[in-house]
Amino acid sequence: MNRRIFLMGVAGALAGCTSGHKRRLNVLNWQNYVADNTIPDFEREFQCKVRYSTYGSAEEMLARVMAGNSGWDVVFPSNSFVGPMRDLDLLQRVDHKRLTNLGNLEQHFQSPEWDPSLDWCVPYMFSATGVIYSKKIAHPITAWADLWQNDYGRRVTMLDDPAEMFAACLKRLGESVNSSDDRLLRKARDLAIQQKPLLRAYLNEEVRDQVVAGDVLVAQMWAQVAQGALEASHDLAFCFPSEGFPQYADNTSVLRESKHQDLAWEFVNYLLRPTVTRDTVIAWRTATANRAAREILPTELGKNPVLYPPEDVLKRGEWFRAIPGDAQKRRDIYWTEIKSA
Repeated sequence: MNRRIFLMGVAGALAGCTSGHKRRLNVLNWQNYVADNTIPDFEREFQCKVRYSTYGSAEEMLARVMAGNSGWDVVFPSNSFVGPMRDLDLLQRVDHKRLTNLGNLEQHFQSPEWDPSLDWCVPYMFSATGVIYSKKIAHPITAWADLWQNDYGRRVTMLDDPAEMFAACLKRLGESVNSSDDRLLRKARDLAIQQKPLLRAYLNEEVRDQVVAGDVLVAQMWAQVAQGALEASHDLAFCFPSEGFPQYADNTSVLRESKHQDLAWEFVNYLLRPTVTRDTVIAWRTATANRAAREILPTELGKNPVLYPPEDVLKRGEWFRAIPGDAQKRRDIYWTEIKSA
């Protein structure tokens, strides 16, 4: 899953319910974020037709929504995109009266830092970034600094994602993953360039099979993706680096331009049902913000330390935040320099 690439899409929708036609809903979601039965069951229960499409990055979603009259009703912005989308007047204020299942959320997700009153979004799934590695290497990985050691024969990958790459470098420097300080960003760029001769490539979710096969020994990886690899091979381990690590949450939001508001809120409330969320977690090894759903998960998932790190580990985590425009431009320039070095 590449979380930061642009594409554009258009969807048409029928407004309301007319004679002879089912109600319509247009949902734009991350890849691998509902179970196979999620959409069909909703269509049957609510006598509607859902047009469902996926994206691979928050930027892609934003580009498709900003196309104007996009036709989308429900989207799933990452936490760092909720504020900017609100400021762009893209989001409909959350209708709490319609969300009878809102109390199923974990307590800390009922007032998250990116939307303390849940005015614009409802937390859905979350994850963090760490390092997956082969148990056959000489020493277990415990820190980002370990990925700068020339011990793995260039069988190391980092995420092809500038926010994630800068996060690893900034945390190695003892700084915030959200830093806008140009001096620190240049130091992070230099660290990344220093590491490049040790890397095989910058890869995202597609590296999982190479890790399972033992072809790649060490990889920066999202915890959700890593869990699938860990289940496929007993020769792998995962760590959340000691210097700290980034966290992100994907949220459900209704677009202001939605022409199917009633059905959109029914869908948001439906996703908050414990059994609906449970099925998605089981299917895709995601980490849910839904407390009631987690309580009915199989123990190996509900108490999984990769998907749900213990409190002492979470204290080292830091949520991604929106980056000011000028700082983001500098990051983009430095990322280009890293890739071309």
